[in-house]
Amino acid sequence: MSAVLELNQIAKAHDSGNGRRVQALDGISLSVGAGEFVAVRGPSGSGKTTLLLIAGGLLAPDEGAVSIGGRDLGSMTAESRARFRAGNVGFVFQQFHLIPYLSVLHNVMTPAVAANIGDAPDRAEKLIARFGLGSRAHHPTARLSTGERQRTALARALLNRPRLLLADEPTGNLDADNAERVMAGLSDFAKNGGAVLLVTHDNNATDRADRVLLLKDGKQAGAPAG
Repeated sequence: MSAVLELNQIAKAHDSGNGRRVQALDGISLSVGAGEFVAVRGPSGSGKTTLLLIAGGLLAPDEGAVSIGGRDLGSMTAESRARFRAGNVGFVFQQFHLIPYLSVLHNVMTPAVAANIGDAPDRAEKLIARFGLGSRAHHPTARLSTGERQRTALARALLNRPRLLLADEPTGNLDADNAERVMAGLSDFAKNGGAVLLVTHDNNATDRADRVLLLKDGKQAGAPAG
């Protein structure tokens, strides 16, 4: 299995606000292959979201290396890293990060602004239909239900045909039916050769994963997940 995401001895500390540094991550190593679904679990404050942000190149580690598809993110400029991320990584967050006054269709198409997606309109419409949002395609996302917003966010994350999908508590605000739809979308992505890294507290979500990485106080609880 070829590795899509490689994290090697990642360390990251944050300023606590009182002049002290708090170690968010300490020596984390992780490999996620093509077609693999890995879940990250741990108590609040264990470093889960920090790990996800570093994996996607949104946050730089203090120590260690991150590569996606064999490309070292640390060797890139901020601009080249942003371009690379736009073409290779999809993000799904608990708070959606949609543009409320734009329609579902235009929200799903926003990745096309940063990446060259020639068939973006057609692909967006197919993704919208796939996630049961066809009748809502031209509605502003401010008028959607919570579940509809998360499905819109997932469709947006898939528009650029990413190699890696990163999801931070994507079912945390959802009812059982919408949670199942979102998890099915993530699972299908992995089954079709993508790599998924999911941060979650949801036992049902963890059950879908091929492997689970447990974090506690910024450290791996057990052997490296590779």
